[in-house]
Amino acid sequence: MSKNLRSRTVSGLFWSFIDSFAVQGIGFVVGIVLARILDPSDFGLVGMITIFISISQWFVSSGFGQALIRKQDCTQDDYSTVFLFNIISGGILYIVLFASASSIAHFFNEPQLIPLIKILGFSILITALTIVQRTQLTKRLAFKLQTRISVVASVTAGVVAIIMAYYNWGVWSLIVKTLIENGINSVLLWLYSKWRPSLIFSKRAFDELFGFGYKLMLRGLIYTIFNNIYYAIIGKYFSAAQLGYYTRAEQFSNLPSTKINKIVNRVSYPALSELQEDTVRLKHVYRKILISLVYITSICMIILAALAEPVVIILVGEKWRPSIEYLQLLSIIGLLYPLCDYNLTILKIVNQPSIILKLEIFKRLFSIPIIVIGVILGIKELLVGIIILTWVEFFVNSYFSGKYIAYSILELLKDVLPNIFLAVVVGIGVWGYVQFSVVDNLYYLLLGLIISISLTITLSELFKIKGYYYIKEILVGEFIRRKN
Repeated sequence: MSKNLRSRTVSGLFWSFIDSFAVQGIGFVVGIVLARILDPSDFGLVGMITIFISISQWFVSSGFGQALIRKQDCTQDDYSTVFLFNIISGGILYIVLFASASSIAHFFNEPQLIPLIKILGFSILITALTIVQRTQLTKRLAFKLQTRISVVASVTAGVVAIIMAYYNWGVWSLIVKTLIENGINSVLLWLYSKWRPSLIFSKRAFDELFGFGYKLMLRGLIYTIFNNIYYAIIGKYFSAAQLGYYTRAEQFSNLPSTKINKIVNRVSYPALSELQEDTVRLKHVYRKILISLVYITSICMIILAALAEPVVIILVGEKWRPSIEYLQLLSIIGLLYPLCDYNLTILKIVNQPSIILKLEIFKRLFSIPIIVIGVILGIKELLVGIIILTWVEFFVNSYFSGKYIAYSILELLKDVLPNIFLAVVVGIGVWGYVQFSVVDNLYYLLLGLIISISLTITLSELFKIKGYYYIKEILVGEFIRRKN
């Protein structure tokens, strides 16, 4: 990796981490406050809508963002064509969602969903306005500006939501929070972005970008449907409160798992795309990033599983206790998430969206019996099934992506398993020590964190874990660079 690309990538990672963790940290704190004020059923109602909003968002983006990032020489025609397509598709999808509100509410037997869907649907239009602006900043690895915008939007939306919840606005505080956050992001991105769309729709540009992007859109659409269908299943066959417990556990588990993965993907994808013609360098850089990602995620998720009880009880209260077992199971799923998702990056870079789509179809067909089992047996059994599915997904994704950079599954396992084993040992040590100590939840949490950090650093140094040394190298190098 050239020094310029390395510097931009490390800087991008730094600001992307700041962006995500500042925003997620704010959202985390706001979520804790709201969870203490609102009922689990309020979160469950929003969870019922999530699948429909998420599907609409994927239709709007249509994989064009990924296609623009991958293309090295984007023109005004490219950007304007994507912008117009996003606006038109966003408008159509909002109309469809608006017209379907009554049917969705009838499906869940929750009449109050009708106005919630019609109002929250505006977020589709808001997102459509800023996909191109955000993509341009991502291509330039300009995450510092995105960080500032995201923080302002998150703080403002969070404050408004807490005030509304305090004055008994209930579920509407969650709806308004989403709209305000998306709205401020959109306004500030337009104010600070120098790019403005032209009234141009180029069939050539559309065909070129859509040829790559539509397969990613279909893959993302299938993934989004099956990833969010659990909301619909729990909401339909159990209750809004049970869905609320599930969504709360998922929000806790997503913070260290999917968010870290998205941060790394957000920065590394444009950086690795510049190496697409050099397979040897691409593999070398990809391996270092993957090993580091697995190291961080494994440690975080295993510790979260070990400390799930004090985390839930201290942060959101005793009324959320049913979330604890869900959180422990979701933490295991989150440990495997980067292994399943990040290796698809290679297939994007080597221009194989059709393989990504086929893999997604295969994996989701495999998940249908797991969903049926969940409906029959219960939510915990559903999550155990997802853990099994995630392992299958890991081996399948790894096999196909590794073929293009000569990275076998055996080589991959040698790279990542030491990091996972380390995390498991740390988790068992933390859980075992605290189980035999008579302490309350606060001391349980604090003592667990201290033991976790101490064991992680000690064992990483003792056994020379690659992920630890890669991260240490990056942090020390960035510190020296900034100091100079």
